[in-house]
Amino acid sequence: MSHNDEVLPYPLGYDTALEPPKEWARLRGQCPMATIELPSGDHATMLTRHEDIKTLLTDSRFARPTAADNAARIAPEGSGGGVATGDSTMAIPDEGEPHRRWRRMVGKYFTAKRMAALRPSMTVTTEHLIDDMVRKGAPADLKADVGFPLPVYVICDMLGVPADDRHRFSRWSDMLLSVTRYSREETRASMGEFTQYMSAHIAAKRADQTDDLIGMLVRESEGEGQGMSDAELLTTAMGLLVAGHETTANAIGKMVAMLLADRTRWERLLADPSLVRTAVEESLRFDVNHGFGLRRYLPEETEIGGQALPAGTTVVCAIASANRDENVFDHADQMDLGRTPNPHLAFSAGPHSCLGQALARTEMQVALETLLRRLPTLELAVPAEELRRVEGLLVGGLQEVPVRW
Repeated sequence: MSHNDEVLPYPLGYDTALEPPKEWARLRGQCPMATIELPSGDHATMLTRHEDIKTLLTDSRFARPTAADNAARIAPEGSGGGVATGDSTMAIPDEGEPHRRWRRMVGKYFTAKRMAALRPSMTVTTEHLIDDMVRKGAPADLKADVGFPLPVYVICDMLGVPADDRHRFSRWSDMLLSVTRYSREETRASMGEFTQYMSAHIAAKRADQTDDLIGMLVRESEGEGQGMSDAELLTTAMGLLVAGHETTANAIGKMVAMLLADRTRWERLLADPSLVRTAVEESLRFDVNHGFGLRRYLPEETEIGGQALPAGTTVVCAIASANRDENVFDHADQMDLGRTPNPHLAFSAGPHSCLGQALARTEMQVALETLLRRLPTLELAVPAEELRRVEGLLVGGLQEVPVRW
């Protein structure tokens, strides 16, 4: 527990969508291990400093909570809990050698080299999406018109599933990521549909060899027990579809919103497009709206930052607070588009760092460079203070990003 008896309701409050909660700076300084109360009423410990969070995330002893852990629950009883409540039927091994083996198998498809090869087709897709947005006219919602469809088309293409089904994917993925938004019945029915859909898809790939990601994993799994079990294949395909679309769609929208909120940032990029790569990293760092925060369960008493945390503690890592830590980043509260080095933790760190980070970076870079080239006059169609956050999901985002040009 923290040394004082303060219990903060979590998620913390904030003034506007692009500003951090006021408490972060105070907590980093005075109470870097704060006690928080989750929507379920359970208590957990929130870490806010870069060093502490990095220490925890890179320690392979700590994994995401599972149903067996008796960890703090996020959502109140009776609300739908896909991934949120830990009761999903996820068959991906979460730690040790099985986890490393799984990451090696899937990671082969997400290398920076493979992603670079996808760049030209990603650029063409982005161009088409911008054409459609321009045709419909301003004001437009950049998140709905570009941010959301781009990652969906790309991940559908990589997995070899039809992009025409994307509206079903978004509903399923919302359900999987829901904290408080859907009832348990809705979530269960939806997961049943998603599971059935993916199982049929994998069976079709077994019958007819394809060279997309699922097709290749299926082929590898037919060897001498080296590959994935059916359950692992199913979970992997479902997990990648969700992970590959929701977070990046949100990241593209938030990035553009931050760059246009102070339009001198956008103008700096127009003047020097070579800053696109560092600007993407800085928008990942500067983003205050990461969603729920990464949870870890401590099976044994652990010392972090000189403080003992008892066994059985559920920890929530406030990644976005770590990314604003003055001890690591000079002028941490300023968006510096040329910032380097930039050791942000937006993709986590250690054995569970984001497998798709090369993909996400490539999509964000392509979206940004194409928008700069095609719509140099882009601007927010509402004052930045009026942007609204997505609530009630594990991932953070803006409800819409209204723009004109």
